[in-house]
Order: sequence, then structure tokens, then C-alpha cells
Amino acid sequence: MTSGVMLDQDRIDAMAAAGLWPDRVITDYLDDAVRERPDQVAIVDHNSTTGRRTTLSYRQLERLSRRIAIGLAANGVERGDVVACQLPNWWQVTAVYLACVRIGAVTNVLMPIFRARELSFMLAFAKSKVFVIPREYRGFDYAAMVDEFRADLPDLKAVYVIGGDGPDSFETALTDRRWEDEMDAERLFAERQSRPNDLVELNYTSGTTGQPKGVLHTSNTLIGGLLPYIQRLKMTGADVIHMASPLAHRTGFIYGVNMPIMLGAKAVYQDIWDPAAAARLIQDERVTFTMASTPFLSDLAGTDALDRYDTSSLRVFLSAGAPIPRVLVQTAKQRLGAAILSGWGMTENACVTTTHLDDPPEKAFGTDGDALPGMAVRVVDEQGAPLPAGEEGDLQVRGQSNFVGYLNKPELYGTDADGWFQTGDRARMDEDGYIRITSRSKDIIIRGGENVPVVEVEELLYRHPAVQDAAIVGMPDPRLGERGCAFVTFVDGQSFDFRDMVAYLERHKMAKNYLPERLEVLDQMPRTPSGKIQKFRLRELAETLAADNGD
Repeated sequence: MTSGVMLDQDRIDAMAAAGLWPDRVITDYLDDAVRERPDQVAIVDHNSTTGRRTTLSYRQLERLSRRIAIGLAANGVERGDVVACQLPNWWQVTAVYLACVRIGAVTNVLMPIFRARELSFMLAFAKSKVFVIPREYRGFDYAAMVDEFRADLPDLKAVYVIGGDGPDSFETALTDRRWEDEMDAERLFAERQSRPNDLVELNYTSGTTGQPKGVLHTSNTLIGGLLPYIQRLKMTGADVIHMASPLAHRTGFIYGVNMPIMLGAKAVYQDIWDPAAAARLIQDERVTFTMASTPFLSDLAGTDALDRYDTSSLRVFLSAGAPIPRVLVQTAKQRLGAAILSGWGMTENACVTTTHLDDPPEKAFGTDGDALPGMAVRVVDEQGAPLPAGEEGDLQVRGQSNFVGYLNKPELYGTDADGWFQTGDRARMDEDGYIRITSRSKDIIIRGGENVPVVEVEELLYRHPAVQDAAIVGMPDPRLGERGCAFVTFVDGQSFDFRDMVAYLERHKMAKNYLPERLEVLDQMPRTPSGKIQKFRLRELAETLAADNGD
């Protein structure tokens, strides 16, 4: 899978000359951990479906991931093939990723909330050869869902079901069979091991078009961006990293899967978010670090479980995905006793800016931080010229963690000859280089740190026979940052209510987190002289509605 890769030798040489790319892959760090601390706990997961708590040492994680790698290769997975993985925060996500790196395959982690509509596109677009799913999670039958559309995916050769029955069971096909006794593993890995500039990850992001974009990363872009993050936050192998953000999300994959292995540290996975359960895990596992979007921080700081559990081990909570309200940072710091840091990043480049552990309150509470070493940010005007401090403009970023392209869409790369990537966000930068995200030029909603692709939802609404016009904007929400508010005008004589709208979208397999959470009916849409819907006016109206409701 190489279509859309925009990595040229000039960038490789520049990163090497600057010492910004480590030229290592994640299994190199795994090998280090096995050599130096084989019995150190690597992963603790809590599977809400089975009720089991699984603990794996680095030695056990290595053995299982190698076995999975050999099994995948024996079943036809070649270098560059895509192995898709739609799983909750379970240990198998990490093991499958490590296995893919061993044999030069590309991992595509997919959110558990995606359903047939999203998956049928994503799997087909990537020509995924293998799909790993749970048998059941939160009462949903994933195997039955895949059966609905599998016949339309000729490239999909195998679906492995965790907790399944028969030959397609993940356990039967990959982990229970001693593949290492049947093949020459060392020769296989020597021939197939991913190289630092090979593609290792495909991650879909919601964009401004009706279809998600497949963001492409190499080991160098993933690991290169993690090293300065680790240094800034003073992370070590003694840290215990809690991850409740989905491992299929940028935060979960980078800081819950990759970072613990790089450190040789313990990762603690939580597959269903519950702030009381998180507080208990922090106490029981002596968690020192966690990272998640603003709603997680709000929930954890607000739970009365903090009165029952000792969370004093928690050293850092880094919140990213949406600006943190000042009052929340102050409350969380008081309640948790940890450093509350903010950060900004994207699927295309992970965390680019963060605040510092010793920042004064005005920086810690009022900004999204400054650029990590090896990264650079700037705010520019419409012509691309840098703006003075304090002025709002388009945010651009460049550096070692920037992605290497969009799958099959090189024309969307959005990076100029000097390496500046157009983020689609608007920001201000202060005199010290700290940024504050102010708005977005992209037509998306950020709900709880997750991007909602507005155009996709609008297109479905437009297909409803009752709808004349439809537009969706973000409505401010104190917990999630934004919720989706759908504005519609109806064809004469036609109508529906909120419940009807949700039922219609669900019938068309729309993912639950994309569903608007409010419906407003207008006589006519506000429009520009050229006829375009003025979404800024709808946003103003949504803000008024939220304020009237006390949100």
C-alpha cells in the first residue's frame, strides 16, 4: 500500500541531518524491554465483556505478538498489506500492531463505534486483507454486522473474531496454535521486518468532505514525535500509563500503545469509560499519567469516587482534543492534585504543542502550549504570511511527526515545499510562542475530542424526502465541548421530529457519535448573496440556544 505516500528523500535527509528521526521501529523498543526487564508488567487490561483482568509481562507480550505475526504471515499477509483492527481497549490491539511491524504489514485501528456504513467504505478503500473484531462488545454482535457487507469486499481474506468459535476464532487461528514451531520465525522477521520509513499505520480522520481520509504514518513519524513529548513530561519506565481514550484514536494509539513500550512501562487499559472505575484503577495500579479529551477530565474531577479512592499517585493529566475551560483546569488540579496540562494535535501529527509542567497559571490555563522540540507552528494570514503575536489566523505546522500523506489522495496533502502543513484550525500565538486554538476553518464538530464529519451527516439528511435544506453546526457544551445541532428546512407539507431524524440516520447505519443531538426547524436558511448557507449565523443561533438552556 503506497498510493498517496508523499515522503521524499529530501525530507528523510533533512530529518536525519537534524537528528529528529530515531530510525527505529516499535519492536526495537519491545526487544529492549524484553532484554532489560522481561518480567515487568507491560499491559493490564480490564475486559468488560468477559469480566477478566489480563496482565501481560513484556516477555509474554513479545511471545504472543511474534506468534500472531507468524500466523498472519502463514495465512497470506504480505508486506504492505493492511490488517484492520476494530477493538476496544484490549491487549490484542497492541499485540496485533507489534505483529504487523514484525512482518511489514500496515495496521489500521478502527473505532468500535463504527458500523456497516463506515466500515464498508474504510475496509474497501484500504483493500484490507484481514479484519480483527470482538465477538461482542457492549451488547453488539460484530460478526453479524461484518456478514452484512463482507461479500462486497473481495480483498478481505480473513476475519478473526476474538472470543469467536471455529476456525475464524482469533484464538484458534492465531494465539493458541504454536506457529513458532512450524516456521522459521527469525528468517521470516529478518526478511519482512518493517523499516523506519515504511508505512506502519493507517488511521482514518474525519475531514470536510463526505468521506474520511486515510492518514499515513511511518515508524519515524510516530516515534520521532514521541521522544520530545516523553522528555518534556519527564516520563520514565517507572511511570504507569492509564488509557481510557480509545486505542483506535490518535491519543490512545500513540500514548497508550506506543509510548509505554518505548519507556518499558506499564500500560493500564480501560475499555468503557466510567470515572469511578478510573479513580479505582488509578489507586489500584498506582497510575502516574493519563491523557484524554476534556470530557474525561471533567468527569474524573467531578466524580465523588475521589473521596473513596487514593489517586495521589497521579502526576500528570494531559488533556487534548478541545480547549480546556479555565475553571475546569483549576477544579481538576485542586481535586486530583496532579499537573493538568493541555495540548493540541491532529491525526496527521499527534501532539504538536503542550504546556509545561512548570508553566505559570496564565500559560497552563489559557493556552494550548508551545511546540515540542523538533516541531514548529506558525499563524499566517490568507496569503500565507506570518502574523504578529496576538492576531488570529490559520495555523500551520511542520516537523518530524507530520504524516506522510493521505491514502489514495495525494492531492489533499496540504503541505508546501517548505514542509508547512495547513491544519484547518485557526489560532493566536503569543509572544512566547504559545498558541490558543480559536476556531476551525474545517467544517467539522469536535465532540468530546472526536471529529464529527458534518458533510457526511448533512448528505444523509438531504436524502430524506421531507428535507429541503440541512446544515449541522457545533453547539457549545460544557462537558463535551460541542454537540451537533441540525438545522433543517422542510419541503412544503412535510416534517419530522427529533426522534424521527435519529431513527432515519440509524437506519442508514450512521455511527452513534455522528448523530446530531438537537434539531431546529427554520423557515429558511441564512444565505450569502451567492446562495451559500451562512454557517457562522447558525453557529451564533446554536450558541444562543445553548445559553437559553443553561448549557
